[in-house]
Amino acid sequence: MQQHNPTSGRINVDPDNAEQGLAQLVLTVVELLRQIVERHAMRRVEGGTLTDEQVENLGVALMNLEEKMEELKDVFGLDAEDLNIDLGPLGNLL
Repeated sequence: MQQHNPTSGRINVDPDNAEQGLAQLVLTVVELLRQIVERHAMRRVEGGTLTDEQVENLGVALMNLEEKMEELKDVFGLDAEDLNIDLGPLGNLL
């Protein structure tokens, strides 16, 4: 597993660790999209536009996606903080 980097919040661009940096970038984008989808789903659930079955299916799909993200973070030795990249003056991504 990768040790926690004191420059956390930045994508690792070291050529010797390109795979790790690419995994970090891809998982960051996937996590951002997962959060957007989850927020949209919650708005639909709260808006009452889904059937009970759709709500159940949506909940299961979101839980499965979150579980898969945890597995992938473990595989690449990343944690949630590693996916929250620093965008400089814009602040943190997540």
